[in-house]
Amino acid sequence: MTVTSFLFPGQGSQVVGMARTLVENFAPARDLFAEADDALGFGLTQLVLEGPLETLTLTENTQPAILTASLAAYRFLEAEGLKPDFVAGHSLGEYSAVVAAGGLTFADALRTVRNRGRYMQEAVPAGKGAMAAILKLPIDRIESICQQAAQGEVVSVANENSPDQTVIAGDRAAVERAGELARAAGAKRVVMLPVSAPFHCAMMTPAQDRLAADLETLDFSDLRVPLVNNVDAAIVQEATEVKAGLVEQVPNRVRWVESMFRLVDEGVEQFIEVGPGAVLSGLLRNIDPARKCLKFGELTDWEKVRGELSR
Repeated sequence: MTVTSFLFPGQGSQVVGMARTLVENFAPARDLFAEADDALGFGLTQLVLEGPLETLTLTENTQPAILTASLAAYRFLEAEGLKPDFVAGHSLGEYSAVVAAGGLTFADALRTVRNRGRYMQEAVPAGKGAMAAILKLPIDRIESICQQAAQGEVVSVANENSPDQTVIAGDRAAVERAGELARAAGAKRVVMLPVSAPFHCAMMTPAQDRLAADLETLDFSDLRVPLVNNVDAAIVQEATEVKAGLVEQVPNRVRWVESMFRLVDEGVEQFIEVGPGAVLSGLLRNIDPARKCLKFGELTDWEKVRGELSR
């Protein structure tokens, strides 16, 4: 049997209309969105399907929206008899992975990620923080540049996305200094990201504290399938380990490159990105071109996925 991992996307993959074909043609997806509306107390379904984009991209809305769209896609694959041997999710996507693996109820995860988005937003005053993507510069060079650029402020690696793409986060001025140093060191590009807060850096500690208190009130279960977590690219399955990873990921870097290599080391041959967009598929091509990554976020993707799986 081919060893398969499902990968769940994080913030940035949202688009108005995501999961529309699932909601319109697959009753369990429609039910899931209705459950989300009830759990959150507002019309998430209408926001996802109709927008406006500016409201959808508010962090506290984006996080439950992507979670719901991703799990709608997962429910379709599950109904078709597809079960992963491993799961992983990028940042927010780790919550989708935990729900898919049976670690949290959908309603609990939904309310948690809405709060998570709000806590992250409120941790840093608007305009004080920033994030930037640095392309084609080795990670050790970027770490050295961050130390040089800090000058008493915060700037550090936030996402190790691929060998060619590293995201940094921190105080805006420090991020801008690091960007200039990266350009001088030969980075192909430095792109300031249109985000509302500097995620996955020390400035997120207040959000971590608030989220930890919320997670303590929830009932976690051991996972049905192992998860490779963000914070240390470790394989976890016990409830306490899963919860600890979700707490620790908030102010720490997403070790996505290490996570993908960990899955390959575990014998994973086939990856399926489950949810909106194809960000993770693109990253995996850069991390390990020998690995195949299919994507499933809409019913229109199913024929291709089924055809590839039947080979």
